[in-house]
Amino acid sequence: MTYMSQLPTRTSGFSNLRTHRGAPLDRPLTLAVAGAGARGAGYLGLAAEDATPVRITAIAEPRIARRDELALRHDVPDEGLFTDWRELAARPRLADAVLIAVQDSGHLEAAEAFAGLGYDILLEKPMATSVEDVDRIAAAAEEAGVSLTVCHVMRYSPYTVRLKELVDAGRIGDVVSVQHLEPIGYWHYAHSYVRGNWRRADESSFALLTKSCHDIDWLSHVVGRSVCSVSSFGSLSHFRPENAPAGSTDRCVNCPLAKSSCAYAAQKLYRIGLREGGVKRYFARIAADELTEEAVTRALETGPYGRCVYRSDNDVVDHQVVNLEYEGGLTASFTLTAFTPQEDRHTKIFGTRGQLTGDGRTIEVYDFTTDERTLIDTDNGGAGAAEGHGGGDAGLVSAFLKALHQGRPELLLTGVRESRDTHRVVFAAEEARRTGQVVRL
Repeated sequence: MTYMSQLPTRTSGFSNLRTHRGAPLDRPLTLAVAGAGARGAGYLGLAAEDATPVRITAIAEPRIARRDELALRHDVPDEGLFTDWRELAARPRLADAVLIAVQDSGHLEAAEAFAGLGYDILLEKPMATSVEDVDRIAAAAEEAGVSLTVCHVMRYSPYTVRLKELVDAGRIGDVVSVQHLEPIGYWHYAHSYVRGNWRRADESSFALLTKSCHDIDWLSHVVGRSVCSVSSFGSLSHFRPENAPAGSTDRCVNCPLAKSSCAYAAQKLYRIGLREGGVKRYFARIAADELTEEAVTRALETGPYGRCVYRSDNDVVDHQVVNLEYEGGLTASFTLTAFTPQEDRHTKIFGTRGQLTGDGRTIEVYDFTTDERTLIDTDNGGAGAAEGHGGGDAGLVSAFLKALHQGRPELLLTGVRESRDTHRVVFAAEEARRTGQVVRL
Protein backbone atom coordinates (compact mmCIF):
# COMPACT_ATOMS: atom_id res chain seq x y z
CA MET A 1 0.00 0.00 0.00
CA THR A 2 1.10 3.52 -0.69
CA TYR A 3 0.73 6.24 1.91
CA MET A 4 -0.29 9.85 1.42
CA SER A 5 1.43 12.82 2.96
CA GLN A 6 -0.03 14.95 5.74
CA LEU A 7 -3.73 15.87 5.63
CA PRO A 8 -4.73 19.37 6.74
CA THR A 9 -6.23 19.59 10.22
CA ARG A 10 -10.05 19.59 10.32
CA THR A 11 -12.17 21.57 12.72
CA SER A 12 -15.85 21.03 13.72
CA GLY A 13 -14.89 19.47 17.05
CA PHE A 14 -12.34 17.02 15.65
CA SER A 15 -9.04 18.75 16.33
CA ASN A 16 -5.52 17.55 15.56
CA LEU A 17 -6.70 15.17 12.84
CA ARG A 18 -3.33 14.57 11.20
CA THR A 19 -2.78 11.56 9.02
CA HIS A 20 -0.86 8.62 10.46
CA ARG A 21 0.54 7.61 7.10
CA GLY A 22 4.26 7.14 6.90
CA ALA A 23 4.98 7.58 10.62
CA PRO A 24 3.67 6.44 13.99
CA LEU A 25 1.05 8.58 15.69
CA ASP A 26 1.67 10.39 18.96
CA ARG A 27 -2.07 10.46 19.73
CA PRO A 28 -4.94 7.96 19.64
CA LEU A 29 -6.00 6.71 16.23
CA THR A 30 -9.44 8.04 15.31
CA LEU A 31 -12.08 5.72 13.84
CA ALA A 32 -15.49 6.24 12.22
CA VAL A 33 -18.06 3.48 11.78
CA ALA A 34 -20.42 3.18 8.81
CA GLY A 35 -22.99 0.54 9.74
CA ALA A 36 -23.36 -0.63 13.34
CA GLY A 37 -25.14 -3.94 12.88
CA ALA A 38 -23.90 -7.17 14.43
CA ARG A 39 -20.53 -7.08 12.69
CA GLY A 40 -19.99 -3.32 12.87
CA ALA A 41 -20.87 -3.14 16.56
CA GLY A 42 -18.70 -6.17 17.28
CA TYR A 43 -15.65 -4.67 15.61
CA LEU A 44 -16.32 -1.37 17.36
CA GLY A 45 -16.27 -3.11 20.74
CA LEU A 46 -13.02 -4.88 19.90
CA ALA A 47 -11.43 -1.60 18.81
CA ALA A 48 -12.38 0.04 22.10
CA GLU A 49 -10.84 -2.87 24.08
CA ASP A 50 -7.62 -3.10 22.06
CA ALA A 51 -4.25 -2.09 23.48
CA THR A 52 -3.75 0.44 20.67
CA PRO A 53 -5.14 3.83 21.75
CA VAL A 54 -8.20 4.62 19.66
CA ARG A 55 -10.98 7.20 19.80
CA ILE A 56 -14.35 6.62 18.10
CA THR A 57 -15.36 9.92 16.50
CA ALA A 58 -18.37 9.07 14.34
CA ILE A 59 -21.10 6.43 13.97
CA ALA A 60 -23.51 6.21 11.03
CA GLU A 61 -26.41 3.83 11.71
CA PRO A 62 -30.11 4.13 10.76
CA ARG A 63 -31.36 2.40 13.92
CA ILE A 64 -31.26 5.37 16.25
CA ALA A 65 -31.57 3.44 19.51
CA ARG A 66 -28.66 1.17 18.63
CA ARG A 67 -26.55 4.06 17.39
CA ASP A 68 -27.19 6.15 20.51
CA GLU A 69 -26.46 3.20 22.80
CA LEU A 70 -23.09 2.69 21.11
CA ALA A 71 -22.37 6.41 21.14
CA LEU A 72 -22.97 6.56 24.88
CA ARG A 73 -20.81 3.50 25.49
CA HIS A 74 -17.91 4.82 23.40
CA ASP A 75 -18.24 8.53 24.23
CA VAL A 76 -18.95 9.63 20.66
CA PRO A 77 -19.91 13.33 20.38
CA ASP A 78 -23.36 14.29 19.10
CA GLU A 79 -21.83 15.98 16.07
CA GLY A 80 -20.41 12.58 15.07
CA LEU A 81 -23.79 10.80 14.93
CA PHE A 82 -25.49 10.15 11.59
CA THR A 83 -28.47 8.10 10.41
CA ASP A 84 -26.89 7.22 7.07
CA TRP A 85 -23.29 6.70 6.01
CA ARG A 86 -23.82 9.20 3.18
CA GLU A 87 -24.34 11.95 5.75
CA LEU A 88 -20.97 11.03 7.25
CA ALA A 89 -19.34 10.99 3.82
CA ALA A 90 -20.80 14.42 3.05
CA ARG A 91 -18.75 15.92 5.87
CA PRO A 92 -15.02 16.70 5.85
CA ARG A 93 -13.01 13.73 7.03
CA LEU A 94 -13.77 13.06 10.69
CA ALA A 95 -11.34 10.23 11.42
CA ASP A 96 -8.11 8.60 10.30
CA ALA A 97 -9.96 5.43 9.30
CA VAL A 98 -13.47 4.14 8.72
CA LEU A 99 -15.01 0.72 9.28
CA ILE A 100 -17.50 -0.04 6.49
CA ALA A 101 -20.04 -2.63 7.63
CA VAL A 102 -23.12 -1.66 5.60
CA GLN A 103 -25.00 -4.27 3.57
CA ASP A 104 -22.92 -5.97 0.87
CA SER A 105 -24.66 -4.20 -2.01
CA GLY A 106 -23.60 -0.82 -0.58
CA HIS A 107 -19.88 -1.58 -0.30
CA LEU A 108 -18.90 -0.11 -3.66
CA GLU A 109 -20.54 3.27 -3.18
CA ALA A 110 -19.32 3.59 0.41
CA ALA A 111 -15.76 2.48 -0.33
CA GLU A 112 -15.41 4.87 -3.26
CA ALA A 113 -16.80 7.76 -1.23
CA PHE A 114 -14.61 7.24 1.84
CA ALA A 115 -11.49 6.50 -0.20
CA GLY A 116 -12.04 9.76 -2.04
CA LEU A 117 -12.10 11.58 1.30
CA GLY A 118 -8.78 10.06 2.33
CA TYR A 119 -9.98 7.57 4.94
CA ASP A 120 -8.07 4.35 5.42
CA ILE A 121 -10.68 1.61 5.22
CA LEU A 122 -11.55 -1.58 7.04
CA LEU A 123 -14.15 -3.22 4.78
CA GLU A 124 -16.39 -6.08 5.83
CA LYS A 125 -16.35 -9.09 3.52
CA PRO A 126 -17.29 -9.63 0.77
CA MET A 127 -15.67 -6.65 -0.92
CA ALA A 128 -18.60 -6.30 -3.34
CA THR A 129 -21.26 -8.34 -5.11
CA SER A 130 -19.71 -8.41 -8.59
CA VAL A 131 -16.19 -8.83 -9.88
CA GLU A 132 -16.47 -5.48 -11.66
CA ASP A 133 -17.32 -3.74 -8.37
CA VAL A 134 -14.43 -5.49 -6.61
CA ASP A 135 -12.06 -4.13 -9.24
CA ARG A 136 -13.57 -0.65 -8.88
CA ILE A 137 -13.06 -0.69 -5.11
CA ALA A 138 -9.45 -1.79 -5.53
CA ALA A 139 -8.85 0.93 -8.10
CA ALA A 140 -10.48 3.60 -5.91
CA ALA A 141 -8.26 2.76 -2.94
CA GLU A 142 -5.08 2.68 -5.01
CA GLU A 143 -5.90 5.90 -6.85
CA ALA A 144 -6.64 7.69 -3.56
CA GLY A 145 -3.46 6.34 -1.97
CA VAL A 146 -5.31 4.93 1.04
CA SER A 147 -5.01 1.50 2.60
CA LEU A 148 -7.99 -0.84 2.33
CA THR A 149 -8.14 -3.97 4.46
CA VAL A 150 -10.83 -6.62 3.96
CA CYS A 151 -12.27 -8.46 6.96
CA HIS A 152 -11.04 -11.93 6.02
CA VAL A 153 -10.76 -12.66 9.71
CA MET A 154 -9.70 -16.29 9.30
CA ARG A 155 -6.16 -15.25 8.36
CA TYR A 156 -5.72 -13.51 11.72
CA SER A 157 -6.79 -16.26 14.14
CA PRO A 158 -4.15 -17.91 16.38
CA TYR A 159 -5.13 -21.25 14.84
CA THR A 160 -4.35 -20.05 11.31
CA VAL A 161 -1.12 -18.36 12.35
CA ARG A 162 0.12 -21.61 13.92
CA LEU A 163 -1.09 -23.80 11.07
CA LYS A 164 0.61 -21.67 8.44
CA GLU A 165 3.84 -21.65 10.46
CA LEU A 166 3.81 -25.45 10.38
CA VAL A 167 3.12 -25.62 6.65
CA ASP A 168 5.74 -22.98 5.80
CA ALA A 169 8.32 -24.72 8.00
CA GLY A 170 7.92 -27.91 5.95
CA ARG A 171 6.57 -30.06 8.78
CA ILE A 172 4.63 -32.17 6.26
CA GLY A 173 6.99 -31.65 3.33
CA ASP A 174 5.66 -30.14 0.14
CA VAL A 175 1.90 -29.65 0.12
CA VAL A 176 0.24 -31.71 -2.62
CA SER A 177 -3.48 -31.32 -1.90
CA VAL A 178 -5.98 -29.93 0.61
CA GLN A 179 -9.45 -30.99 1.72
CA HIS A 180 -11.47 -28.24 3.43
CA LEU A 181 -15.05 -28.26 4.79
CA GLU A 182 -17.20 -25.38 6.00
CA PRO A 183 -20.00 -26.88 8.11
CA ILE A 184 -22.33 -23.88 8.18
CA GLY A 185 -24.73 -25.47 10.65
CA TYR A 186 -28.36 -26.26 9.97
CA TRP A 187 -29.89 -23.44 12.04
CA HIS A 188 -27.20 -20.88 11.13
CA TYR A 189 -27.99 -21.57 7.50
CA ALA A 190 -31.75 -21.30 8.16
CA HIS A 191 -31.21 -17.99 9.96
CA SER A 192 -28.90 -16.27 7.47
CA TYR A 193 -29.49 -17.94 4.10
CA VAL A 194 -33.16 -18.95 4.19
CA ARG A 195 -34.78 -16.28 6.36
CA GLY A 196 -32.07 -13.64 6.62
CA ASN A 197 -30.27 -10.94 4.67
CA TRP A 198 -28.30 -13.35 2.47
CA ARG A 199 -31.15 -15.58 1.30
CA ARG A 200 -31.47 -14.14 -2.23
CA ALA A 201 -28.75 -13.61 -4.81
CA ASP A 202 -30.50 -10.55 -6.27
CA GLU A 203 -30.66 -8.83 -2.86
CA SER A 204 -27.19 -9.77 -1.62
CA SER A 205 -25.24 -12.30 -3.70
CA PHE A 206 -24.57 -16.02 -4.08
CA ALA A 207 -23.71 -18.12 -1.01
CA LEU A 208 -20.11 -18.91 -1.94
CA LEU A 209 -19.40 -15.18 -1.91
CA THR A 210 -21.42 -14.10 1.12
CA LYS A 211 -20.47 -17.05 3.32
CA SER A 212 -17.36 -18.73 1.99
CA CYS A 213 -15.17 -16.10 0.35
CA HIS A 214 -13.39 -16.41 3.73
CA ASP A 215 -12.52 -20.01 2.93
CA ILE A 216 -11.34 -19.48 -0.64
CA ASP A 217 -9.15 -16.64 0.63
CA TRP A 218 -7.88 -18.77 3.53
CA LEU A 219 -6.88 -21.65 1.25
CA SER A 220 -4.80 -19.35 -0.95
CA HIS A 221 -3.18 -17.87 2.16
CA VAL A 222 -2.30 -21.27 3.62
CA VAL A 223 -0.87 -22.83 0.46
CA GLY A 224 0.76 -19.58 -0.65
CA ARG A 225 -0.05 -19.99 -4.33
CA SER A 226 -2.40 -18.50 -6.93
CA VAL A 227 -5.35 -20.39 -8.41
CA CYS A 228 -5.06 -21.39 -12.08
CA SER A 229 -8.40 -23.12 -12.70
CA VAL A 230 -11.63 -23.95 -10.88
CA SER A 231 -14.71 -26.16 -11.24
CA SER A 232 -17.79 -26.27 -9.04
CA PHE A 233 -21.15 -27.97 -8.49
CA GLY A 234 -24.01 -27.24 -6.11
CA SER A 235 -27.70 -26.36 -5.80
CA LEU A 236 -30.58 -25.44 -3.53
CA SER A 237 -31.79 -28.95 -2.79
CA HIS A 238 -33.82 -28.89 0.42
CA PHE A 239 -35.26 -25.51 1.42
CA ARG A 240 -37.91 -25.48 -1.30
CA PRO A 241 -41.74 -25.38 -1.24
CA GLU A 242 -42.09 -28.95 -2.54
CA ASN A 243 -40.23 -30.20 0.54
CA ALA A 244 -42.58 -28.58 3.06
CA PRO A 245 -44.00 -31.23 5.44
CA ALA A 246 -47.70 -31.94 5.22
CA GLY A 247 -49.62 -29.80 7.70
CA SER A 248 -46.95 -27.12 8.02
CA THR A 249 -47.87 -23.42 7.87
CA ASP A 250 -46.29 -20.21 6.62
CA ARG A 251 -45.09 -19.18 10.09
CA CYS A 252 -43.55 -21.23 12.86
CA VAL A 253 -45.59 -19.60 15.63
CA ASN A 254 -48.81 -21.25 14.43
CA CYS A 255 -47.32 -24.41 12.92
CA PRO A 256 -48.39 -27.70 14.58
CA LEU A 257 -45.03 -29.25 13.65
CA ALA A 258 -42.85 -26.61 15.27
CA LYS A 259 -42.71 -28.22 18.70
CA SER A 260 -42.28 -31.79 17.57
CA SER A 261 -40.89 -32.74 14.18
CA CYS A 262 -39.37 -29.66 12.53
CA ALA A 263 -35.61 -29.22 12.97
CA TYR A 264 -35.77 -25.65 11.65
CA ALA A 265 -38.57 -24.19 13.82
CA ALA A 266 -37.81 -20.56 14.61
CA GLN A 267 -38.77 -21.00 18.27
CA LYS A 268 -36.03 -23.59 18.64
CA LEU A 269 -33.43 -20.94 17.90
CA TYR A 270 -34.76 -17.56 19.01
CA ARG A 271 -36.63 -18.42 22.20
CA ILE A 272 -33.69 -20.49 23.41
CA GLY A 273 -31.44 -17.58 22.50
CA LEU A 274 -33.60 -15.32 24.63
CA ARG A 275 -33.13 -17.54 27.68
CA GLU A 276 -29.53 -18.66 27.18
CA GLY A 277 -26.25 -17.04 26.22
CA GLY A 278 -23.81 -17.95 23.51
CA VAL A 279 -24.35 -18.33 19.81
CA LYS A 280 -28.14 -18.59 19.86
CA ARG A 281 -28.42 -15.35 21.81
CA TYR A 282 -26.30 -13.69 19.11
CA PHE A 283 -28.79 -14.79 16.45
CA ALA A 284 -31.79 -13.89 18.60
CA ARG A 285 -30.48 -10.35 18.95
CA ILE A 286 -30.20 -10.06 15.17
CA ALA A 287 -33.74 -11.37 14.65
CA ALA A 288 -35.44 -9.26 17.32
CA ASP A 289 -32.98 -6.36 17.75
CA GLU A 290 -33.52 -6.51 21.53
CA LEU A 291 -33.60 -9.43 23.91
CA THR A 292 -37.07 -9.29 25.40
CA GLU A 293 -39.95 -11.77 25.25
CA GLU A 294 -42.13 -9.17 23.56
CA ALA A 295 -39.54 -8.33 20.89
CA VAL A 296 -38.83 -11.99 20.06
CA THR A 297 -42.55 -12.81 19.86
CA ARG A 298 -43.15 -9.84 17.57
CA ALA A 299 -40.23 -10.91 15.36
CA LEU A 300 -41.59 -14.45 15.06
CA GLU A 301 -45.11 -13.21 14.27
CA THR A 302 -44.28 -10.48 11.76
CA GLY A 303 -40.60 -10.51 10.79
CA PRO A 304 -38.64 -12.56 8.26
CA TYR A 305 -37.07 -14.76 10.94
CA GLY A 306 -40.41 -16.35 11.81
CA ARG A 307 -41.09 -17.70 8.33
CA CYS A 308 -41.25 -21.37 7.44
CA VAL A 309 -37.94 -22.37 5.88
CA TYR A 310 -39.82 -24.17 3.09
CA ARG A 311 -41.97 -21.16 2.22
CA SER A 312 -39.47 -18.32 2.16
CA ASP A 313 -38.28 -16.53 -0.99
CA ASN A 314 -34.70 -17.85 -0.75
CA ASP A 315 -32.75 -18.99 -3.82
CA VAL A 316 -29.07 -19.45 -2.80
CA VAL A 317 -27.49 -22.91 -2.74
CA ASP A 318 -27.57 -25.04 0.41
CA HIS A 319 -24.56 -27.15 -0.63
CA GLN A 320 -21.65 -26.65 -3.00
CA VAL A 321 -18.28 -28.16 -3.85
CA VAL A 322 -15.38 -26.24 -5.39
CA ASN A 323 -12.27 -27.83 -6.91
CA LEU A 324 -9.20 -25.63 -7.20
CA GLU A 325 -5.93 -26.06 -9.09
CA TYR A 326 -3.06 -23.86 -7.97
CA GLU A 327 0.23 -22.94 -9.59
CA GLY A 328 2.53 -25.94 -9.70
CA GLY A 329 -0.31 -28.48 -9.76
CA LEU A 330 -1.32 -28.32 -6.09
CA THR A 331 -5.06 -29.04 -5.72
CA ALA A 332 -7.75 -28.35 -3.13
CA SER A 333 -11.35 -29.38 -2.68
CA PHE A 334 -13.76 -27.20 -0.72
CA THR A 335 -17.25 -28.10 0.48
CA LEU A 336 -19.84 -25.82 2.02
CA THR A 337 -23.02 -27.37 3.37
CA ALA A 338 -26.00 -26.36 5.49
CA PHE A 339 -26.57 -29.85 6.80
CA THR A 340 -24.26 -30.08 9.80
CA PRO A 341 -24.23 -29.20 13.48
CA GLN A 342 -22.85 -25.77 14.37
CA GLU A 343 -19.14 -26.54 14.50
CA ASP A 344 -15.71 -25.43 13.34
CA ARG A 345 -14.28 -25.88 9.88
CA HIS A 346 -12.39 -29.11 9.16
CA THR A 347 -9.20 -29.26 7.10
CA LYS A 348 -6.76 -31.92 5.97
CA ILE A 349 -3.53 -30.89 4.28
CA PHE A 350 -1.67 -33.71 2.51
CA GLY A 351 2.10 -33.33 2.13
CA THR A 352 4.96 -35.43 0.83
CA ARG A 353 6.24 -36.15 4.37
CA GLY A 354 3.10 -36.03 6.45
CA GLN A 355 -0.51 -35.00 6.98
CA LEU A 356 -1.90 -32.04 8.90
CA THR A 357 -5.45 -32.21 10.28
CA GLY A 358 -7.17 -29.18 11.79
CA ASP A 359 -10.58 -28.36 13.25
CA GLY A 360 -10.32 -24.63 13.87
CA ARG A 361 -8.71 -25.09 17.26
CA THR A 362 -6.54 -28.20 17.38
CA ILE A 363 -3.91 -29.24 14.84
CA GLU A 364 -2.61 -32.78 14.47
CA VAL A 365 0.63 -33.35 12.57
CA TYR A 366 1.28 -36.93 11.41
CA ASP A 367 4.88 -37.61 10.41
CA PHE A 368 5.38 -40.32 7.75
CA THR A 369 9.01 -40.88 8.78
CA THR A 370 8.39 -41.59 12.46
CA ASP A 371 4.69 -42.53 12.42
CA GLU A 372 4.29 -40.06 15.27
CA ARG A 373 1.30 -37.81 15.84
CA THR A 374 1.75 -34.38 17.43
CA LEU A 375 -1.33 -32.59 18.77
CA ILE A 376 -1.31 -28.80 19.14
CA ASP A 377 -4.14 -26.95 20.91
CA THR A 378 -4.36 -23.28 19.94
CA ASP A 379 -7.10 -22.73 22.57
CA ASN A 380 -8.79 -19.88 20.74
CA GLY A 381 -12.47 -20.41 21.57
CA GLY A 382 -15.26 -21.08 19.10
CA ALA A 383 -14.87 -20.33 15.42
CA GLY A 384 -18.33 -18.86 14.78
CA ALA A 385 -19.19 -15.17 14.48
CA ALA A 386 -20.66 -15.06 17.99
CA GLU A 387 -17.38 -16.34 19.45
CA GLY A 388 -15.24 -13.98 17.41
CA HIS A 389 -14.18 -16.49 14.73
CA GLY A 390 -11.66 -18.20 16.99
CA GLY A 391 -9.82 -14.99 17.80
CA GLY A 392 -9.78 -13.89 14.17
CA ASP A 393 -12.02 -10.86 14.76
CA ALA A 394 -9.80 -9.58 17.56
CA GLY A 395 -6.67 -10.38 15.57
CA LEU A 396 -7.91 -8.46 12.55
CA VAL A 397 -8.97 -5.39 14.51
CA SER A 398 -5.76 -5.36 16.51
CA ALA A 399 -3.61 -5.68 13.38
CA PHE A 400 -5.56 -2.92 11.63
CA LEU A 401 -5.28 -0.47 14.53
CA LYS A 402 -1.62 -1.25 15.20
CA ALA A 403 -0.69 -1.01 11.52
CA LEU A 404 -2.19 2.45 11.20
CA HIS A 405 -1.15 3.77 14.61
CA GLN A 406 2.43 2.52 14.39
CA GLY A 407 2.88 2.97 10.63
CA ARG A 408 3.36 -0.79 10.06
CA PRO A 409 1.39 -1.79 6.94
CA GLU A 410 3.09 -5.21 6.85
CA LEU A 411 0.72 -6.30 9.64
CA LEU A 412 -2.23 -6.16 7.25
CA LEU A 413 -2.57 -9.62 5.70
CA THR A 414 -5.73 -8.90 3.69
CA GLY A 415 -4.90 -5.83 1.68
CA VAL A 416 -6.84 -4.73 -1.34
CA ARG A 417 -4.76 -6.59 -3.95
CA GLU A 418 -4.71 -9.91 -2.10
CA SER A 419 -8.42 -9.73 -1.40
CA ARG A 420 -9.25 -8.65 -4.95
CA ASP A 421 -7.43 -11.68 -6.33
CA THR A 422 -9.11 -14.22 -4.04
CA HIS A 423 -12.52 -12.64 -4.69
CA ARG A 424 -11.91 -13.19 -8.40
CA VAL A 425 -11.50 -16.90 -7.65
CA VAL A 426 -14.88 -16.92 -5.90
CA PHE A 427 -16.62 -15.33 -8.88
CA ALA A 428 -14.88 -17.79 -11.20
CA ALA A 429 -16.12 -20.70 -9.07
CA GLU A 430 -19.71 -19.46 -9.26
CA GLU A 431 -19.39 -19.11 -13.03
CA ALA A 432 -18.13 -22.70 -13.13
CA ARG A 433 -21.12 -23.87 -11.07
CA ARG A 434 -23.63 -22.08 -13.29
CA THR A 435 -22.09 -23.17 -16.58
CA GLY A 436 -20.83 -26.64 -15.65
CA GLN A 437 -17.45 -25.78 -17.13
CA VAL A 438 -13.90 -25.46 -15.85
CA VAL A 439 -12.98 -21.77 -15.59
CA ARG A 440 -9.34 -20.82 -15.99
CA LEU A 441 -7.86 -17.75 -14.38
